[in-house]
Amino acid sequence: MRPVAVTIYTRRDCSLCDKAKAAIAQSGAAIHLTEIDIDADPELRRRYTNDVPVVVIDGAEAFRHRVDAAAFAEWVRGTGQPSALAGETCVPCRGGVPPLKGAELSTMASELRGGWQVIDEHHLEKTFHFPDFAQGLSFTNAVGAIAEREGHHPDIHLAWGRVRITIWTHKIDGLTRSDFVLAAKIDAIL
Repeated sequence: MRPVAVTIYTRRDCSLCDKAKAAIAQSGAAIHLTEIDIDADPELRRRYTNDVPVVVIDGAEAFRHRVDAAAFAEWVRGTGQPSALAGETCVPCRGGVPPLKGAELSTMASELRGGWQVIDEHHLEKTFHFPDFAQGLSFTNAVGAIAEREGHHPDIHLAWGRVRITIWTHKIDGLTRSDFVLAAKIDAIL
């Protein structure tokens, strides 16, 4: 098995960059790592400013700001890549359509990254863990931006070190494809 090509864009004296490099090393993944200091290239400095670290795996941006060793290993193994659903757009529900059930619901759930639970065939739920409140808040704000852009709003519970997301389509009191699209877009943040 060939090592996976990983590029990390960093800055000197960046504690988040140091943490990301440590997480990558802890992952134990078979990689070929290239580190690029954005301060050495004016175009990279313009593109990323203080938005580092940025981790690119096999040509696709995988992580920004925060890298968790387990999530990194999943991505490298190919099990952590974003679902194709993340590229879709949420479609507003007008009501009058039945919620997803049974096998159809299971098929949709299998397209998401791990951690999402289908609760009583009614809603999706996942808890994301963070090392502190500030990173959880940053994630919450990113979820809020996606929700506004998609016109589909989850319930968000922020606490120290964790954020719980609950998603369902209120208009039909159940799950639609758009709920899974939103979940995939949320997963793609990390």
